[in-house]
Amino acid sequence: MYDLLIVGAGPIGVTCAIEAQKAGLKYVVIEKGVLVNSIYNFPTNMTFFSTSKKLEIGGIPFISHNEKPTQREALEYFRRVNEDWELNINFYEKVLTINKLGNEIFQIDTSKKTYQSKSVIVVTGFYDLPKRLNIPGGILPKVKHYYDDWHPYIGQKVVVVGAANSACDVALELYHKGAEVTMVVRKESISPRVKYWIKPNIENRIKEGSIAAFFNSNITEVKEGEVTIETPDETVTLENDFVLAMTGYLPDYDFFKKIGMEFHDDEYETPIYNEETLETNVPNLYIAGVVNAGKHTSKYFIENTREHAAMILKDIMKNKSKTI
Repeated sequence: MYDLLIVGAGPIGVTCAIEAQKAGLKYVVIEKGVLVNSIYNFPTNMTFFSTSKKLEIGGIPFISHNEKPTQREALEYFRRVNEDWELNINFYEKVLTINKLGNEIFQIDTSKKTYQSKSVIVVTGFYDLPKRLNIPGGILPKVKHYYDDWHPYIGQKVVVVGAANSACDVALELYHKGAEVTMVVRKESISPRVKYWIKPNIENRIKEGSIAAFFNSNITEVKEGEVTIETPDETVTLENDFVLAMTGYLPDYDFFKKIGMEFHDDEYETPIYNEETLETNVPNLYIAGVVNAGKHTSKYFIENTREHAAMILKDIMKNKSKTI
């Protein structure tokens, strides 16, 4: 029997574990992959938008070589946090179901065992479910929704779908490493949310013709060796080796609904929760991190969700004191 079970060992899940440990609770974190699994799957040369100071948790200083840390530096930082706090995390274990037994206890079934806990925090992020293209050929092996490294694309004809930070970062890096890059953007311009030091760079590369771009356009079919793009003026067929669909990601709504969570009827399908405690419609089931914004995936980041852990633990301890 645990006081608290935390689903997900990302930065905010780790922060929740630290707060639980500070409060003296018996807790466990269940993680289906590795420590900070989403960060591990970020591009190896990625630089964070935030400074290292804004990523710090648990009172552990984050020292990076530059103001904005890299993916490798972040992995090392969170490894040290886990080691210094000696957190109770079970890796490579997937939570399958969470069921309420009466009014007090949750039963959590995983890929390895069954747990019981008085409270649960779901901190699963949204990086595991990419927004698929849903077009003919969209599931071919050449279509990728995750980008790790530039090396496989040297000398290749690559279409990058999207115009937000990830798409622009990928397009620029591949261009500089010798790929022939074409961007397909469904809106009329590069996203205004693109990092301020990236946006003029990508716009200048497009303006000079180093990176081709089709705006107000959609990729409509993928075949081996080519892609079809619908533009405002005509249908274009291009020779192509890879499609990198940097089209964003979604929370795991199927899992959320299976465990009884409810959602607002709005454009972002935002989860219903108490703004002060982050408790969902299911008593003692909390939600934290970026998934609190539903499909509005650009609203929350590590730096503006670190406080979620303290908010939740404050409520859990308040409830615990009532039962003593």
